[in-house]
Amino acid sequence: MMGRNKKEALLFTFIMCALMVLGMSIYNVVLMEGWSGSVITDVIIGYLPAFIVAFILDIFVVGKVAKGIAHKLVKENDPMIKRIMFISFFMVTGMVLFMSFYGAVLHVGFSSELPMAYLSAVGKNFIVALPLQIILVGPLTRFIFVKITPAVTA
Repeated sequence: MMGRNKKEALLFTFIMCALMVLGMSIYNVVLMEGWSGSVITDVIIGYLPAFIVAFILDIFVVGKVAKGIAHKLVKENDPMIKRIMFISFFMVTGMVLFMSFYGAVLHVGFSSELPMAYLSAVGKNFIVALPLQIILVGPLTRFIFVKITPAVTA
């Protein structure tokens, strides 16, 4: 987590969540439909509800648990990259578990297909979400965050 106060931490979470939901929405729409003319429309239609669900889960459930686990595993003098990697791993794991359920329910409802749809979604989402977070979204979020928040003056 970045931010010197709750407002900055919320802004950082907002940016991170917005970018991850965008990336994963594009991936899931393409996975289901292929590269069709409706990909952009379908991503736009599904983006806001998915973002709201993900943001609420991030703030009230997954973020708290993931950071709690990571802080138990990382020592105070460990390098910052280790802290970032642990938090990223546990955040992605938690969000994939919840958001895959959200997506599976949207697509098959509470039917007999739900367990298999959910398990399939978890596997397909985790293998993309973790690299997306570590390689692209995490660094991009930190870059944007540093650019839009005022520097600390001594």
